[in-house]
Order: sequence, then C-alpha cells, then structure tokens
Amino acid sequence: MTSVSELTSPLTLLPRAQAGDEHAMNHLLTAITPYVARICRSITHDDGADATQEALLAVYRGLGSLREPAAFYGWVRSVTVREAIRTARRYGAERCCSEVDSQEETNPLDAVHISDVLERLSQAHRQVLTLRAYGLSEEEMAEVLALPVGTVRSRLFRARRRFQEAWQPSAA
Repeated sequence: MTSVSELTSPLTLLPRAQAGDEHAMNHLLTAITPYVARICRSITHDDGADATQEALLAVYRGLGSLREPAAFYGWVRSVTVREAIRTARRYGAERCCSEVDSQEETNPLDAVHISDVLERLSQAHRQVLTLRAYGLSEEEMAEVLALPVGTVRSRLFRARRRFQEAWQPSAA
C-alpha cells in the first residue's frame, strides 16, 4: 500500500499515473488543480471552471505522451494555456487576463489600475501580455495562439506600447 506522504508530490505520482494507476492519476490531478485553475481564471475570467475542466481532461488524456518527468509543470502549463484560450474563444470571451501573480508586496491600487488598463486593450493584446506574464516565449505564444512568430512579436510590441500609453497618459 502506498503511504500518504508519497502521494504529496506530483512528480512521485507521475510514473504510476502514466502506467495506468487510477489512484495515482486521481491524486496527481487533484494536486495540480489549483495551479491549473489559477492559470485558467486569469485567461478566461468567468469561464475559468470550464477551462480548468478541459485542461485537466487534456492532461489526463495526454499524460502518456510526456517523456521527460522533469518537464511536467512546463507541459501542464502549456496544455492549460492552450485549453484556456480554446475555451475563451469557444465562449466568445472578450475579456482575458486580469491579474498576474506577484511575489512582491505591492500597492493594492496598482492591481486595480493594471486591471483597468488591461481591460481597455484589445483581446489580442491582453492575450499576448498574459502569456508573456506566465513566462511563455514568443515561439510558445505563437504555437498556443496558432499565429506566426512575427505576428506575435508585432502584437507584443504594440501591446506593450498601448499599455504604457494607457498607464502613463501624457500630461497635455
């Protein structure tokens, strides 16, 4: 019998889940659910629960294709972002990405202002800024958004400029 302490680490569960151990798979999915849900909520807002469910299902179905256990969290992030964007598109979400997790102490009003500025940007610009905030490279963003890398670079450049313009309006 497997002890509870062994079930605390998703990386410990991974080989057993890939081998078809349903108990290990259940514990693995339970362990990554908060991480997946946080990413989905920031991309889809109101459709976060649906996106989380879709992402967990995609992880469940694709887990056998993961060859390198050390890449587990990066792979989960990639699958989650892809599914969240698909869900947002499917539901016609006009809003994307309101908050980015921060490790620093910040002024709570900054989060309100950032959210306000992001809401004024186009969906395409919000998407690339959110994906960048989650650490995706331009190539990864291009893959997730099904766009050429050049288009992603252009959107990212324009999104940053629009954000800066909206954040610090010129004193006219």
